Amino acid sequence: MISRLLICLLLLGGAAFAQNNAYKSPYTVNFSFKEQDLIPDLLKGPRSNPKDYASVPFGDWYNPSNEKRWSHYGPAAKHFSAPTGLSSKSPQWSRERVIAAGMRFIGYSYQHHHVPDWDPPAEWPRSKEQTTPVGKGLDCSNFTAFCYNLALGIKPGGEVKGQSEMTEADGPGPNRTIPVKRIELPKTYEDFARTLQTGDLLYIKNTKGTLSHVVLWVGKIGKSPDGTPLILDSTGSGAHDSNGTEIPNGIHLRPFKRNTWYFTQASHVLRIIPADS
Repeated sequence: MISRLLICLLLLGGAAFAQNNAYKSPYTVNFSFKEQDLIPDLLKGPRSNPKDYASVPFGDWYNPSNEKRWSHYGPAAKHFSAPTGLSSKSPQWSRERVIAAGMRFIGYSYQHHHVPDWDPPAEWPRSKEQTTPVGKGLDCSNFTAFCYNLALGIKPGGEVKGQSEMTEADGPGPNRTIPVKRIELPKTYEDFARTLQTGDLLYIKNTKGTLSHVVLWVGKIGKSPDGTPLILDSTGSGAHDSNGTEIPNGIHLRPFKRNTWYFTQASHVLRIIPADS
């Protein structure tokens, strides 16, 4: 089992905690792999420095010459190589690593960015859809894409509709693609927990029936006080946790309740990591 210390580190998300330290989540994740096996390079090593996450050097992130070309999205994420030893790891290791990578950014706000630590100056263009203060963060589909990229070197597209329709994804690493399996929705609420696997991508429609959101399914490793399944996503505020406390906007563990849009407006599931052979 991963140590309690590591779970705390993942939940705090490093610098992310400084952005939003008022909210205390009742949710945790109990990983089945030790930290030195699951995420050593995310804690210390080639994948641990957020300044190395973009396709351009950090010194170019805020170069005024890039303002018009990048707009509010900022620099594109680099395509990571496959982590060392990936070919010898189990599908469950890969699934848990995706969630562990995403939890490094818990507390980051909802932003239309490609790279989580992109923090544009006030004079930089602002998204018309941005209702929260500009800062570090990701939107829903850039978040799920970045989790797979950082964790496994698999790089889905960052636009939600295109991502929801993908039949293959780039990676692991460059010059490779892997198949992506579409899974239709389970018939009942209870069937979601029996059908979906950790790391699956669950797509959601808005009230107009348009595909508009995506979340990571946490699965059996997620722990909530009332037993409600958990998802990990980046979205606006409004959801409430098992204590009745409103969960802030941005990247957080959230409950998959039967009366929320995660269930009532679910569209379909994509599975990037295949089932155990």
